[in-house]
Amino acid sequence: MRKLLTVCLGNHCRSPFAQTALARRGGAAVTLRSAGLIGKWQDQPAHPSMTNAARRLGFDLTAHRAQQITLDMLDWADEVLAMDAAVLETLRAISGEHNAHKLGLYLRDRDVPDPMGQGEAVFNDCAVLIEAGTALHTGGHRR
Repeated sequence: MRKLLTVCLGNHCRSPFAQTALARRGGAAVTLRSAGLIGKWQDQPAHPSMTNAARRLGFDLTAHRAQQITLDMLDWADEVLAMDAAVLETLRAISGEHNAHKLGLYLRDRDVPDPMGQGEAVFNDCAVLIEAGTALHTGGHRR
């Protein structure tokens, strides 16, 4: 079983949805966690606009509670998926040499734009992009 960790800035929008979408697509072949670089939303639910966008795609984020990344989480993961290049750069700075090989961008060659502070349509577009990206990490098979 592969252990994947999705990471964004606050674990409030992108990484919680990526965790949920990857869990559905990957099924029993993956175990997922998500975290944020900052603890601003620690123990808070996902952003309401991301929860709504997820629901439109058939996903439920209501159980999510934000958490800040720890070195133990990095050690736990087989692969750490950063939502954008800035998050990846910070992860490289804090991960240590033994975890550096695990780090990469969620979409491999481009960022998942941060929808914070923007309208519902941007959150919807972000959720669609994240859901489409699940194929990169689960062999393209839906479960």
